[in-house]
Amino acid sequence: MGFADDHLIPLIDAGLGNSAYLVDLGDGRALAVDASRDLRALHAAAGRRGLRVVFAADTHLHADFLSGAVQLGHDTGATVLASATGRRAFTHTPLADGDEVDLGGLTLRSLATPGHTDEHLSFLLLDGSRVLGVFTGGSLIVNSAARTDLLGAERTEELARAQYRSLKRLTALPDETAVWPTHGAGSFCSAPPGSERTTTMGAQKQANPLLTAPGEDAFVRQLLASLGSYPAYFDRLAEINRRGPGVLTATPLLPALSPAQVRALMAEGGYVIDVRSAADFAAGHIPGALSIPLRDQFATWLGWLLPDAAPLAFVTRDGQDLSEIVWQAYKIGYERLAGRLAGGMDAWLADGGTQTTTAYVPAGQAGPGPVLDIRQRAEHTAGHIPGAVHIELGDLTARATDAPANAIVHCGHGERAMTAASLLERAGRTDLAVLAGGPDQYAAAHGLHLADGTEDTRP
Repeated sequence: MGFADDHLIPLIDAGLGNSAYLVDLGDGRALAVDASRDLRALHAAAGRRGLRVVFAADTHLHADFLSGAVQLGHDTGATVLASATGRRAFTHTPLADGDEVDLGGLTLRSLATPGHTDEHLSFLLLDGSRVLGVFTGGSLIVNSAARTDLLGAERTEELARAQYRSLKRLTALPDETAVWPTHGAGSFCSAPPGSERTTTMGAQKQANPLLTAPGEDAFVRQLLASLGSYPAYFDRLAEINRRGPGVLTATPLLPALSPAQVRALMAEGGYVIDVRSAADFAAGHIPGALSIPLRDQFATWLGWLLPDAAPLAFVTRDGQDLSEIVWQAYKIGYERLAGRLAGGMDAWLADGGTQTTTAYVPAGQAGPGPVLDIRQRAEHTAGHIPGAVHIELGDLTARATDAPANAIVHCGHGERAMTAASLLERAGRTDLAVLAGGPDQYAAAHGLHLADGTEDTRP
């Protein structure tokens, strides 16, 4: 059994595609690395081992979630460790390249690894002179590297070149060095990675295509070509993390709302989010509601499609975890949660409310005709229905008029497509149906072969 097996606890956020880490320091104390504001899993893991978090380290100013470091400082008295060049506006221990922190037997050494952000640090975990592993944050990740375009197009190439130099520095570590990244599979902060969450330096030298690029220019071209779109809320969170997220002194709740209160909220510019399944939404929903099914990816689409300043009300079904709605919203800075419709759609209808339905059809019943593919570019390129019009879900509000008439809307399974249909319904479209399934099922039902990325399907 190695150090990681006994002392390192990865805490995976499958929705955001990230990993935080809890390090058991062996004496009842712990180090947290890149913890998010949703600290439920971290506190549970610490509780199971009888640990108190005494250090909270952030590798960089996160764009995809609010850091939990400030909250840990409040809750457990943890010392916050972060880059000196990040200009954080709260109490922390500022670290420069090469600085070391005595963890009580183990040592944390900071390495400046800019690229994903200007102030990015990686953290070497040392036992004496022996390197146990390195927390690489948004620098080296499994089979890829984190994106470098979050500070604006004018700085993307500059930061990509900084990322190249940072990876060179990291790969000078011994091959057996464990690599513990923050960003991973499913993270919009990364270029497309593999499915593994951790790796070793030697494995990356063999398998990471960016590390085999023949020189800096080739590295930059390869990295930038792999970058897709990212959620709109990324442009806000780094600054909130620099200032320090607000400390929560009580668990936020989701109050019960009457139908009259939901109507008033909508009249005042608020949004109704229906978190039930795509099938439930299709069968009947409040006119103007936005469908975002409650699942791992809920926070991503909430933050991508809605403003953070508008009040939000939620339609749920019996048995859904209300705390999951709250924490997914709070970890990306969405705090204006007015509440949930008490009694759900039954209460709405009983109070005289109207409902709208959306056609939700299996592949075998989807007639031939226009198809709207709202998946990410990489998904579409990998294989799409011939002739499908491609508009990413995140672009759809601004491009609603580009959606073809009488179209079948699809994604990979149906959830995002239902979200797309609800956006288009809000824009006045009533001529759409949603595919219950993905392009493979549609192609099989209609005797088609999926097209590859050589076909231009932009409207």
